[in-house]
Amino acid sequence: MKITELLTEETVLLNINNRDKNNVIDELVNVLDRAGRLSNRDQFKTAILNREAQSTTGIGDGIAIPHAKDASVAKPSIAFGRSQNGVDYESLDGQPSHLFFMIAAPEGANNTHLEALSRLATILMQEEVRQELMGAATEKAVISIINRYDQEDKEEEVSIADKQNFIVAVTACPTGIAHTYMAADALKAKAEELGVAIKVETNGSSGAKNVITNEEIENAVAVIVAADTKVNMARFKGKHVLQTAVADGIRKPEELIHKAVNQDAPIYQGGERDASPTPSEKEKKGVISTVYKHLMNGVSNMLPFVVGGGILIAISFMFGYNSADPNDPSYNAFAAVLNEIGGGNAFTLMVPVLAGFIAMSIADRPGFAPGMVAGLMAATGGAGFLGGLVGGFLAGYLVQGLKKAFKNLPPSLEGIKTIMLYPLLGIALTGFAMKYIINVPVGALNNAITEWLTGLGTGNAIFLGIILGLMMAFDMGGPVNKSAYVFGTGLLASGVYEPMAAIMAAGMVPPLAIALATTFFKNRFTKQQRDAGKANYVMGLSFITEGAIPFAAADPLRVIPSLMVGAAIAGGISMVANIGLQAPHGGIFVIFLVSGNPLVYLVGIIMGSIVSAVLLGLLKKPV
Repeated sequence: MKITELLTEETVLLNINNRDKNNVIDELVNVLDRAGRLSNRDQFKTAILNREAQSTTGIGDGIAIPHAKDASVAKPSIAFGRSQNGVDYESLDGQPSHLFFMIAAPEGANNTHLEALSRLATILMQEEVRQELMGAATEKAVISIINRYDQEDKEEEVSIADKQNFIVAVTACPTGIAHTYMAADALKAKAEELGVAIKVETNGSSGAKNVITNEEIENAVAVIVAADTKVNMARFKGKHVLQTAVADGIRKPEELIHKAVNQDAPIYQGGERDASPTPSEKEKKGVISTVYKHLMNGVSNMLPFVVGGGILIAISFMFGYNSADPNDPSYNAFAAVLNEIGGGNAFTLMVPVLAGFIAMSIADRPGFAPGMVAGLMAATGGAGFLGGLVGGFLAGYLVQGLKKAFKNLPPSLEGIKTIMLYPLLGIALTGFAMKYIINVPVGALNNAITEWLTGLGTGNAIFLGIILGLMMAFDMGGPVNKSAYVFGTGLLASGVYEPMAAIMAAGMVPPLAIALATTFFKNRFTKQQRDAGKANYVMGLSFITEGAIPFAAADPLRVIPSLMVGAAIAGGISMVANIGLQAPHGGIFVIFLVSGNPLVYLVGIIMGSIVSAVLLGLLKKPV
């Protein structure tokens, strides 16, 4: 299929005058809608914005390729737009975007359509194409330019003869339409320029192409995985594997190829970490995003211990607050066992697991043991959750330093590094640092925070609940939301349970408010949004805040403030009522486990949800 069967004169917009990213997206969606290519304009725009939230589609060199694969697309299509003045599109190179290709793929798009859509991304990598499109005088000229460069894809044959090095690569992006193929082309073009043989496998919407064989993997000096989505990593076990974002494949191909040729990447050990790195938008933001990625790796692996242990402890309290104490009249043997399993074991592992997986995220497997030891020393030495955070990062970066220090050891000693040198020196150095530098000051800070929280007066308690509520609804699953959640789970290890209850109450409000608003203010939402709103009842009751994200993305200026107000009310009521909760997840299913009055807790959640729903009804305009 030719690209120009999807891009026609009626979907070409030669003059974009807007300078705002959202307005440009709106213009291009309108072009597709007027051409009859969409069955639901608003739903498709929401899908486009959701894709932008994962990572910007402004790929640099003056190009942006907003794209989405959604049921609201009636016919696979491409809209072209051009801005002579340029638009601030949050591009990867920080420069304005001038050429826009909005790709619309239906959920059931066949391989022929998807190949044509992805081929467009390949064409745009050529500078002469971009120059000609900027100078095109008519819609017909745009179609003619694309037609001239449009050629069917061919499976490539790779020869490693007369080439000093051979590398293999995999590229993949969440939708598998644009970035996947642009990264592949950039890597292939730069490799040819550098005289390096390369084979690139693309994991796109139409399936994997140019699949790397086991023989090619065996002959490769290293593997590049430029992906923002999961790829099959098990086949690369034992090879030097450089994992990065798909945008780096587009923007930094030379750097990646040099690192691969020099084997400047860890040897992949296989196992659970068969996942792609952080999306390109986070990679672009530098140190903060890197720290956030490592922290979330620790938190996600810690949560099962906190959830399971917290619920078991809470159940044991149902037999009496002191029912696990043999010297108390309310002693119950079953409650004591529950408390021992949940508090004496699961909660004991909480901080070591957090620190171990933070260190592993930083330094791969060699960082795990030093991280676990650092976490255990923090937990037993009084530094608690904060000490575990510090210890995890300390262990990870210490082992990274050891890796660099031992980089030039002979290959024959490779096994000794992993088996002996990294564990021995990593655990020793981390242990000494925790014992003599970290534990005492961090322990004092941990105690001070705990004492302040347990002694909060009514006014301060309300204020803290409001702040936590605002954070939970601000980005609903993003860094601010996760910061509040980590704050609450960390305090559980110190025996402070009230903030966790406020956080859960506030996190339930956004999806519940969306569900109520779509039910009682039907004329403010499209039919598709009303249908999606029903699912938010279940997500809200289950404490899945992310259910509200598509609605916030479609109308952020009205939706987000409305949800923040309700979440703040729920968080404030929970804190002022002195509600405590040891289970950091579960929503409606663990409300009966709260300490304090569960009815008041439920009323707070309902009040917050109603207030936000009413605000949405008042602020949103009729469809």
